[in-house]
Amino acid sequence: MTRHARNCTAGAVYTYHEKKKDAAASGYGTNTQRVGKDSVKDFDCCCLTLQPCRNPMITKDGYLFDKESILEYILTKKREYARKLKEYEKQKQRKEEQSQELTANEELKKLQNFLKGEKTIVSNGPSTMDGASVSNMKNGKDKMLPSFWIPSETPETKEISLQKPDKTIYCPVSGRPLKVKDLISVKFTQVQDPDDRRSLIVKQARYMCPITHDILGNNVPCAAIRTTGDVVTMECVEKLIKKDWINPLDNSKLTQSDIIPLQRGGTGYAFVNDSLEGKHERPVLQA
Repeated sequence: MTRHARNCTAGAVYTYHEKKKDAAASGYGTNTQRVGKDSVKDFDCCCLTLQPCRNPMITKDGYLFDKESILEYILTKKREYARKLKEYEKQKQRKEEQSQELTANEELKKLQNFLKGEKTIVSNGPSTMDGASVSNMKNGKDKMLPSFWIPSETPETKEISLQKPDKTIYCPVSGRPLKVKDLISVKFTQVQDPDDRRSLIVKQARYMCPITHDILGNNVPCAAIRTTGDVVTMECVEKLIKKDWINPLDNSKLTQSDIIPLQRGGTGYAFVNDSLEGKHERPVLQA
């Protein structure tokens, strides 16, 4: 076969390169881009604010939060639950009142029909006055007619049936139930370097393991000790702590539940991080 030019349009096959080029120019399809490690938070940053924690707290699943941010999140969720519960109770009470009014209107209608029949019997002839009113505000109709000046009360509006809200507060990252008593305060051991006078946030090597003095980072698996709150490396846990299950810092006894693996930060490697791909969905071009 002879060689073709790059922009050859005589081929019968719609190549992958041409398809990607046309999709990018048309504005349709999904754009996918790999996320770098600079776009993922560090291991010592809050999962909500994405900033270094001042008062770090960890969940049972190993997610790190700033104390102020996670408590504000819990309070916001509690206020939202109280608001939804109040709306649900109002709707429930309104339905009960409507049911009672409907029952009362049926009883009133039966009584009016009975009185109408009694008048007919007494007069021994057809009744000329049936007692019906032309006004639309009589006989309980003022409760049934909606208020046309309120958007939510117009006849065309259908009332949305509310469900009873869930009282449980869920973790914003893992989606599991979250309680204040389950939050554990942790502490990082700062690297003591008298020659480096830069701010703590600017430093790349900010914290270290208090036992082995290894530098902590996104590439180093870490764990928090529940009893003391110290953050150590997983290598220290496997080689030192798990030998006799004694904390070298205070010689206290530890169990498997006292070791909480800390969720790692952004390393840029797909083997470590699950979500390293960003997608932007655009309208699909269909034939």
